[in-house]
Amino acid sequence: MTNSTKTEHTNIKGEVDPHDLLQIGRLLTPEETLVQETARRFVEDRVLPDIAEWYDRGVFPKELAKEMGGLGLLGMHLEGYGCSGTSAVSYGLACMEMEAGDSGFRSFVSVQGSLAMFPIWAFGSEEQKQQWLPRMAAGEAIGCFGLTEADSGSDPSSMRTNAKRDNGDWILNGSKMWITNGGIADVAVVWARTDEGVRGFVVPTDTPGFTTNDITLKSSLRASVTSELVFDDVRLPADAVLPGVTGMRGPLSCLNEARFGILCGVVGAARACYEASLSYTKERVQFDKPIAAFQLTQRKLVEMAVIVNKSFLVALHLGRLKDEGLITPAQVSFGKFDNVRNALEVAREARSTLGANGITLEYPVIRHMNNLESVFTYEGTNEIHTLILGQAITGHAAYR
Repeated sequence: MTNSTKTEHTNIKGEVDPHDLLQIGRLLTPEETLVQETARRFVEDRVLPDIAEWYDRGVFPKELAKEMGGLGLLGMHLEGYGCSGTSAVSYGLACMEMEAGDSGFRSFVSVQGSLAMFPIWAFGSEEQKQQWLPRMAAGEAIGCFGLTEADSGSDPSSMRTNAKRDNGDWILNGSKMWITNGGIADVAVVWARTDEGVRGFVVPTDTPGFTTNDITLKSSLRASVTSELVFDDVRLPADAVLPGVTGMRGPLSCLNEARFGILCGVVGAARACYEASLSYTKERVQFDKPIAAFQLTQRKLVEMAVIVNKSFLVALHLGRLKDEGLITPAQVSFGKFDNVRNALEVAREARSTLGANGITLEYPVIRHMNNLESVFTYEGTNEIHTLILGQAITGHAAYR
């Protein structure tokens, strides 16, 4: 769906490009197209050759962080401090290409830029910004975001992690669960209860009392580090707190940033599954002809192609609204709710077209399908986004 793709599939008048049915690439500016192509080339050159092995081994190649930083992909939608300052649409396109490679790579980019860098950029002191943001934008320092707890998922306000003042310092105790990048992070943005309300803390991970436990035996997001964070009397200086926000508005605004990256990213995963299915069915011969020539297979391919194009349009429209400062949390929930479930439907349909080959890592489909099961749940479950939209259209909150 980029200009490079259209070059490969020249759109002759009257013909349809199976990789861009609606010619959505024509709606992008030259700068946006360049960002998308840059991210796509990185994925093609540095991710796709090894992603099946990384997924199979359950590792994330953190050495690629500096390469992503060098391309301006980390915190790219933020201004200053070494960040690229791109548009929301460009950020969304980069997320799309990263997730076409693997959800683990888009998760890394989302967590680094939207969950770790954004709160420092939006709510941090100038000293905190200068200390961390340039290094994080360059990929020299990796961040994570500590909000979810083992007993506090969809209701983060019920968190138990707490911070108390002690002679001018803060003492942090508690734990966080399901934290992407936790085991490889240099800094954690941790949200905790205080006597003043929920506050955010910038916590270097080498602080005494801070430990992590990586979560293993995963069948999803295997090429991503997922960890528990543990705080045992972690002593922090007074200036570790984010001064610009108190209450749940802080972490929820970060989640909204990350959810935008997700609703764009999953379009890439869906596209990768559709394209793998299209290629395979045109080559796989049964009953003396390619299975793409059978009606049932064509129905599946058409459904996938339509979903991918519609989801891309939703992501692009929401990106334009975000760039204009008009987007609402409910609209972000619309994108996360619909694009993720549709991407998962595409992955499952694509898996069926590949038959037994669909369950091997030789093809990307089962990997995307398993990853999308996690994306369906994290950054607000599908049920929570349903209730957000329900409240938006009825005026009644049904959370409790």
